[in-house]
Amino acid sequence: MTNENAVDGDSANKHSKTCVVLGGRGFIGRALVERLLKVGNWKVRVADSYKSPELKPSESRLVDALSSGHAAYFQVDVRDKSQIVEAIRGVSVVFFTDSMDVFPQDFYLCYKVIVQGAKNVVNACRECNVKRLIYNSSADVVFDDVHDIHGGDESLPYSGQFWDMVADLRTQAEALILSANDTDDLLTCALRPCNAFGPGDQQLIPLLVNMAKSNWDKFIIGSGNNLSDFTYVDNVAHAHVCAEESLSSQKETVSGKAFFITNLEPMKFRDFAYLFLGRLGYPRPFINLPAHVANHIFSFIKLLHLKSDPKKLDSSVSIYKLASCTRTFSCVAAQKHIQYSPIVSLEEALGLTVDAFSNLAIEPAFMRYKVTDGPSKIENLLGGGQVSDILLWRDEKKTFICFLLLGCLYHWFFLSGNTFISSLAQLLLLIIVLLCGHHVLSLSGYGSIVPRLSSSCFEISEVDVRSLFFSMKCVWDKVGCLIKLLAQGEDWSTFLKVASFMYVFKWIVSQYLIQAVGVALMLVFTLCFVYEQYEEKVDAIAVILYNIASKGSVVLARKLQIRSSKGSSTGNPLGEKGSNRSLLDGRQ
Repeated sequence: MTNENAVDGDSANKHSKTCVVLGGRGFIGRALVERLLKVGNWKVRVADSYKSPELKPSESRLVDALSSGHAAYFQVDVRDKSQIVEAIRGVSVVFFTDSMDVFPQDFYLCYKVIVQGAKNVVNACRECNVKRLIYNSSADVVFDDVHDIHGGDESLPYSGQFWDMVADLRTQAEALILSANDTDDLLTCALRPCNAFGPGDQQLIPLLVNMAKSNWDKFIIGSGNNLSDFTYVDNVAHAHVCAEESLSSQKETVSGKAFFITNLEPMKFRDFAYLFLGRLGYPRPFINLPAHVANHIFSFIKLLHLKSDPKKLDSSVSIYKLASCTRTFSCVAAQKHIQYSPIVSLEEALGLTVDAFSNLAIEPAFMRYKVTDGPSKIENLLGGGQVSDILLWRDEKKTFICFLLLGCLYHWFFLSGNTFISSLAQLLLLIIVLLCGHHVLSLSGYGSIVPRLSSSCFEISEVDVRSLFFSMKCVWDKVGCLIKLLAQGEDWSTFLKVASFMYVFKWIVSQYLIQAVGVALMLVFTLCFVYEQYEEKVDAIAVILYNIASKGSVVLARKLQIRSSKGSSTGNPLGEKGSNRSLLDGRQ
């Protein structure tokens, strides 16, 4: 395939072709019409069930094409074959996409639109001698609600157990269209985009936003490490153009085949949700919910909303399926046979989609483009290493183990009833016994699964030692500067801060040391990730409190300075009078 710029540049020298886009006002259809008009060598008939095309302000290219005759609009209901025939008569190519972006919970209506519509389209193409038919299917046709898919290719069979009604009906429509290949000189193929998204999306993006607005935005379902493929809508449209060009070349490897279409950039589903929702100002989830627990919860929701609110039920089930299953597909066949490659990267696609859905942002405009996938302020403050990963609950298992270990040490030193020295001695003795026992067991060959600790585990590198002593020197220098500043007796604000801290510290150590250590242990594992989730709000409150405290300390320091200056100014006269009296008394 030639690149986009080359196609635009050579479009004037190409012979114009006429095509029909059935479902041309749908999500995929709009992008496909825009792509065909941008290529430049197409006359496009836009067909949909709306009475008028209902143009948007951003569709200036389509407006110009309609006014110049390079595009025309037809009102077509795919359930009526005669309307399809009228729209496609005299064309060589038909692109068949869904006429509805969101299907109602009506099986009969969906069957008539998807399956019966596919039959009508095939029969109409045969009657009008259409040469090529490209159907926009979905990767859901090979996905069930049980097994993960890792790098699936076109050899995967249709799923016998579908996770929703639309996927089942699309499978039947795709099979009908592919089986019609090479009948009455009609060549067909199908494209299977995975998780198509972009401006105008009414499925994936609204699903994520509704999840963020509900209580489910706080949960990470499953491990959170499941991978998914995503496809930007312009890449889906580009794949249709690639498939048509390959079919027009009479390639046997394309006709009658289906091809998976993705952005070739699989990523974790939770990361995709973070990148999109984070730029709209929604907080990150921080509670891990095991998959089996989530399955029971959604089963309970299914019972509650089975009759009352089926739309809410489908939304909840979709969240669970997308967030707990791995679905990645190979595009090797599409790259080889129809020369497909994405024209919009995933990063750029996310930015364009965020711009299109900026009205859903919950933060001001200047906060929408904050990089939420980078390290947070508290993460930078903690050094961004293992300590920050533990305190920010990046790995729940590791964090829980550390918390449990610190809790045991807290009990050992403070709640056991022994002195600190005796507790430390007992702990060191226990560690020595365990190390010696492990060494003996590993040498005796009792099948110890714990590997022997090497001597390097007990060594400290020169770099670490230098860093440790440098940190200690910096702290000592800061303490020395602070003592020097206090000794001068001129900075009352610093004096009040130090005095207040020392008094509170003395009061805690003398009265509530054990309780204070326990509370600190609890807070250090909670406040860090709470602050990360509500960083801006906490910072705003902290600024207000700091301003109040600063003004109060300044006022108090000024009053102390005034009193000290009055005492020094009135002290000398009193002293002189006292000395004069003593002299008079002596003379007398």
